[in-house]
Amino acid sequence: MAKSASERQAAYRERRAKAGDNGERRINTWVSTGASLALSRLAARQGISQREMLERLIIAADKEVTAKVAIDTQEWDDYFLLRSDNE
Repeated sequence: MAKSASERQAAYRERRAKAGDNGERRINTWVSTGASLALSRLAARQGISQREMLERLIIAADKEVTAKVAIDTQEWDDYFLLRSDNE
């Protein structure tokens, strides 16, 4: 029997969760028109997809934060949502 559209979609999403080196996660959100237009401009200027542009911006922001935080500190643990045994 053929799969329904919802079954095919569920199978696709399951495969995406396991894709690549570490899987992928779906982000579904609304952003302001200004942010959407800016993302479109940035991606077009770089000649890349909006997805790639968004990934680059997020990773760059994360690297900027982690470069300023010392490893093995409470601030590092808090950023990565790790809790010490003392809490």
